[in-house]
Amino acid sequence: MVSNPVDHGAGEVGVPTVTDAAPDAATPGGGIAGLVRRHPQTSFWVLACALSWWPGLLYLAGASPVPMAGFGPFLAAVVVLALTRGRPGLGRLFRSMVRWRVPILCYVAALGLPVLISGAAVLATLASGAPAPPASAVATWTDIPVSLLLILLIPGLGGAWEEPGFRGYALGGLERRYGFLLGPLVLGVLWVGWHLPLFLAGQILWPDVLVIIAASVVIAAVFHSARDSVLIAMILHATNNAVGGGYASQLFEGRYSVVLGVFTAIGWWLAAGAIMWSVARRGRASSGPLPVVGTA
Repeated sequence: MVSNPVDHGAGEVGVPTVTDAAPDAATPGGGIAGLVRRHPQTSFWVLACALSWWPGLLYLAGASPVPMAGFGPFLAAVVVLALTRGRPGLGRLFRSMVRWRVPILCYVAALGLPVLISGAAVLATLASGAPAPPASAVATWTDIPVSLLLILLIPGLGGAWEEPGFRGYALGGLERRYGFLLGPLVLGVLWVGWHLPLFLAGQILWPDVLVIIAASVVIAAVFHSARDSVLIAMILHATNNAVGGGYASQLFEGRYSVVLGVFTAIGWWLAAGAIMWSVARRGRASSGPLPVVGTA
């Protein structure tokens, strides 16, 4: 359970525009709406968990194949933004979810990084002594494009619809509180907590803790490079789930599944480490986000 996340502002979409005036943000008011306005970040995380974890009981009863709903963070962001920023805040979020005019290298990063990291992890796992996967399993790589599109377009299928909540809403408040170096890391830790039902159900393995935290850093950098485009973050997330979760993870069994997870975590941490080193070297942890590619 995510406990007492940081409260600092509204966590508005797009760090450069977080100070934009909102028609209903000045007066907190009373009741639940007032509580949300006073504690927007905490409210977001409580709602994100509540709106995501409800299938757990159905899962325990054998009535649901998954113990959580991936669209919970999106719904949580919509509720909190509606109460704290009104239509302007919701408009910024929705526009970011369809912001496709971004530098082409952002698409290259969103599509290429998961393929590169998962591909390298598969080769490293084979080099460590894992038996070659059956040809029938290898041949399923042709399903990746369809899986990617389904994850991207269908809320709750895969993880893409987490991004409007985590990158589109929560990241901004955490970066204002902790800076552009630590903010994505803090988000990564909270993101791990949000995945708790999947860990308890055994649907993701312990190396995924490391993957999630490192991926939080990488996704944040690509998100900022793409002019705070939630769409690009969703594409990156969908690609990783289709390539890593839907394909690579199915190639190995038993202890070699864990080995693959460890090598995958190493790959994501190499990427995250390079980003954090660049942030620290350029001294931009408090002055602005670090793009990983050139911006228009």
